[in-house]
Amino acid sequence: MDFLPFIRWLDATPGSVAIRESILLYPVIETTHVLMLCLFLGMIAMLDLRLLGVGLRGVPVSQVAGRLLPWALAGFVLMAVSGALLFYSGPLRAWGNVFFRIKMVMILLTGVNALVFHWTVYQRVVSWDNDARPPLRARVAGFCSLMLWCGVVICGRMQAYNWFDKVSG
Repeated sequence: MDFLPFIRWLDATPGSVAIRESILLYPVIETTHVLMLCLFLGMIAMLDLRLLGVGLRGVPVSQVAGRLLPWALAGFVLMAVSGALLFYSGPLRAWGNVFFRIKMVMILLTGVNALVFHWTVYQRVVSWDNDARPPLRARVAGFCSLMLWCGVVICGRMQAYNWFDKVSG
């Protein structure tokens, strides 16, 4: 499926050009994205470390999740909105960037990891909630989450460099 005509059209829309050429709008959106990334990843990292049995070992997993996930969700929503606006500001450049594509795949995989975790092992959290070392499947989910989110951050940062950009203009 060839998305390039749509990406070219999106790149030329007035909103895309306005964000891209604004002195203040782009930096505000980017700053919001980074701050919400910090909020989201801080909360998710603490939960993942609890799932790994490394941090907050004396606090039930359900309590950690209950307190951190609302903040993580708020951070994720604002991070996703600001990320979509960043993409909208330069879709042609982003689309041709290999790191952008890898980052999108990793974000999809983090979602799959979270869904599988919540639909399977977390359904039985009552049986292991207070364990200092959660079951293997919970630890694997926490580890995968941490590694994938680290990859997302690295790829997001690497997007700024054009070593492998495709010329799509």
